[in-house]
Amino acid sequence: MQESEIAVKFQPSGKTAFVLTGTRLHEAAAAAGLVLEQPCGGQGLCGKCRLVVHQGAAEPTPVEHRFFSAQQIAAGWRLACQTPVLQPTVAEVPAEALAGNAHKILTQAAPQRAVGGDPPVRKQYLQIPPPRRGSDEPDLVRLCNALGNQALGKQDSGNQALRNQACGNEALGNDALENHSALSVPLDLLRELPARLRQTNFCGTAVLAAGRLLDFQPGDTTAACYAVATDVGTTTLVSALLDMATGEELAVAAQLNPQTRYGDDVLSRIVFARDNPHGLAQLQQCVVAAIDQLIGQLCSQAGVQRNDIYQLTFSGNTTMEHLLCAIDPQHLAVVPFVPVLGPALEVAAAELGFSVHPRARAYLMPVIGGFVGGDTVAGILATGLANAERPTLLVDIGTNGEIVLCAGGKLWAASTAAGPAFEGARISRGMRGSIGAIEKVVFDGRLRINVIGNVRPMGLCGSGLIDAAAELLRHGLLMPSGKLLPRQRLPADVPADLARRVVEQDGQPAFMLASEEEAADEQPILLTQHDIRQLQLATGAIRTGITLLLRRAGLQPEQLHAVLLAGGFGNFIRRSNAQRIGLLPPQIQRQRIRYQGNTSLAGARLVALSLPARQLAEQIARQVEHVDLSADQEFHNTFASSMNFPES
Repeated sequence: MQESEIAVKFQPSGKTAFVLTGTRLHEAAAAAGLVLEQPCGGQGLCGKCRLVVHQGAAEPTPVEHRFFSAQQIAAGWRLACQTPVLQPTVAEVPAEALAGNAHKILTQAAPQRAVGGDPPVRKQYLQIPPPRRGSDEPDLVRLCNALGNQALGKQDSGNQALRNQACGNEALGNDALENHSALSVPLDLLRELPARLRQTNFCGTAVLAAGRLLDFQPGDTTAACYAVATDVGTTTLVSALLDMATGEELAVAAQLNPQTRYGDDVLSRIVFARDNPHGLAQLQQCVVAAIDQLIGQLCSQAGVQRNDIYQLTFSGNTTMEHLLCAIDPQHLAVVPFVPVLGPALEVAAAELGFSVHPRARAYLMPVIGGFVGGDTVAGILATGLANAERPTLLVDIGTNGEIVLCAGGKLWAASTAAGPAFEGARISRGMRGSIGAIEKVVFDGRLRINVIGNVRPMGLCGSGLIDAAAELLRHGLLMPSGKLLPRQRLPADVPADLARRVVEQDGQPAFMLASEEEAADEQPILLTQHDIRQLQLATGAIRTGITLLLRRAGLQPEQLHAVLLAGGFGNFIRRSNAQRIGLLPPQIQRQRIRYQGNTSLAGARLVALSLPARQLAEQIARQVEHVDLSADQEFHNTFASSMNFPES
């Protein structure tokens, strides 16, 4: 049955989640899209997930008394992993309690460099001495002199005359100047520059990107310098607006990837692009239009002008990055699965069709190989996986499942075709994690469901699918083979509330999560035998990838020090249930499984704000050994055995 849910509001983000009574605050935070620091896996051992409950604070637990003074307890300090939600709650989340904030990510990803690094785009306000008799240097030389060595990328003074000659090299020609620092000026801007300088009395703001002048603006506009980072997922798109001067995230927006209308997985889209005369252009144009719409939403939320966005960064799997650029991906679909892209790609944003500053740049994360793309590089970068001292696994669960193993100073990565079941596709009443989706299923004597938005249920999303299957396995309604038992064959000890929910559909057993009276469309929400098979395929693919990578490194699952769970979807699944169905290794302690949030977006943020992060991303992409699972002799046998759920 569906119970009334309790609102939990988190400050300062203003995000709200609706949860069942007794839900821990850290789970409510995850439902609201906030990833908290929990190195101990939510066991109350590290004290990192601390927050202040301003309204609705539960009685402190003995664990919380160990971490907080009496004064702090009285002020509302609690551990999110210990505190249950019992009434409407308002909680303040300190910045240090958030996993993956900009400071921590940069430190973990590249501890050898200064936090913040060197931004790809910066602004500098200039007061340039105007020309006069005896000081008739060209406008570009005058501009370069005002900018100084930093804008030209020089640490020493060098030869001033040569540097002055180098200014404006794009307009004057590069051949004679290639060994000297240069300020590259696009010809269209060069044509406008004389008038702009004189209209502003030689005072204004230079917009600079890696020795390139993107613009010269009247007045001091140094406070308006923005970037947009985007996770280009197979099923969903997520974009974040960033202040390039401070690194602050100003707004986030998301939507379904419209390419799903042409196919819900990458292979379907590759075939569509190959077999239709304008297929590739259609796929590119629809995703660009959708991201451009997200940019508009971000600008509206933050009160930012599109013209002040100078940098776009994109992180996606190999196919998504090819389609974003309208690069033919057909060779990815045939052995040996060779992509066009490898190193990071940087092009004009306008060339891709984005409506931002006319000279803004677009950066795509480097690709490792095959279907292991930029989103995997972003995940390794954001989590600092390459620096892990003990065996660590990164698992990004989605339509394409990416798995990376770090052990003994080496990195292996593989991609698995998990399919879209975790996103709710190919499930009879499946839907993505939006309002109306059953996202949590609990059995504690009776079945309880949690529905996103606290409304009547309309369908089932991936996390709810995993929960339901795990509960059915625990109580004997679902066999390890994946077969749902009919009511007449249920074990005698199956609880009555579960047994009565076993119904028949099209001659096969099904499990009723919500009745006609409970569902929004007055149609029962059933978990069918077909749904279970789709879950087995998706789970088996991920499990196979993990098994084969561990085998390659000579490791057993119990030797893993940590499993880092990445992806927008991965943040919402219950670890114990993921282990029960075999999606994650059942052999390791639950606290070793740690939520990392959307690491693809986190990596895209890093490269939007830091040139050193881009250099590190390139190093990572070349360091990782790409493993083609389909070429492994044990692949088919391992996949067949991985389709079964664990016995217990």
